[in-house]
Amino acid sequence: MSGSIRVLVADDQRVVREGLSMVLGLLADVEVVGTASDGAEAVALAEALDPDVVLMDLRMPRCDGVEATRLLRDRRPVVRVVVLTTYSDDRSVVDALRAGARGYLTKDAGGPEIRDALVRVLEDRAAIDPAVQHHVVDALAAAPPAPVARDDRPAGLTARELEVLVLVAEGLSNSEIGARLVVSEGTVKSHMNHLLAKIGARDRAQAVAFAYRNGLVRP
Repeated sequence: MSGSIRVLVADDQRVVREGLSMVLGLLADVEVVGTASDGAEAVALAEALDPDVVLMDLRMPRCDGVEATRLLRDRRPVVRVVVLTTYSDDRSVVDALRAGARGYLTKDAGGPEIRDALVRVLEDRAAIDPAVQHHVVDALAAAPPAPVARDDRPAGLTARELEVLVLVAEGLSNSEIGARLVVSEGTVKSHMNHLLAKIGARDRAQAVAFAYRNGLVRP
């Protein structure tokens, strides 16, 4: 990482906002640029302050964390959202990830875990608390299977596109995939664009779901 990670904290409890700001302020490469008391304020401040990441609570008045995440995905897609909440039930996890969150942590997380999640989502990797990962797997397993082509490569993917998809599902970033396959990051991005179009996926999260549904990777 070069420079500080600019973070906006969104939580309806003042003591939580102040506590998180203090914890994050102790990290040398993290800067808290603002705090919000509800989802609507979080969206407005994200548009005004342009943070790298929003640490988003789920249960907030006026506009909850899921809706705020969905609005940010549409209005400020460059801003990553990491949910930080007391809720670890499957509905909360799945709703947040479907809305566009790239990370999901419970409030048991400490400063190092939060910082690691910030770095991971900025590297376009998922950051899911191990305590809730099984909810994601259960949701993917329950999803209806996608149509699969009759050959060994679903949706007409080339062998290299299939390799890239599997590595994406394993959580690797574009740069890590490039190093693994000994190709440039630009080549990886090109393969990603092609395979997303072929499988009808909007983003990496949907590509990962496709890989699980088609048995390309397993939990």
